Amino acid sequence: MERIPILKMGEYLLVTIQVDMHDRVAMTLQDDLTARIVSAHAKGVLIDISALEIVDSFIGRMLGDLAAMSRVLAAETVVVGMRPAVAITLVELGLSLTGVRTALNVERGMELLRRRIAEQGRDGAGSD
Repeated sequence: MERIPILKMGEYLLVTIQVDMHDRVAMTLQDDLTARIVSAHAKGVLIDISALEIVDSFIGRMLGDLAAMSRVLAAETVVVGMRPAVAITLVELGLSLTGVRTALNVERGMELLRRRIAEQGRDGAGSD
């Protein structure tokens, strides 16, 4: 079975999707990512979808679900590298990806994660 690697970078997890996202791969990623957020005590998740050329409604919903699951586990999520064709498809499918923050590339995505985590720390949000 194909698995998407999840890399730990300090208090963040980096997910780089380099394969076609079939339903089974997407479901495995959800399980693997939620388990890794908990085990690594991750504060942020960066999902790079720059290699995805097309998405369907299931994959679009999966991205939104990943962000929602991460939030429930006290981790911010940023999706980076979205191609224009993917953005157009998501809009045409009526998927707004509520709660999903986006950035153009990995560097900007990491900066956005750092800012969001710092803001939460100042506001006292997410504390036990």
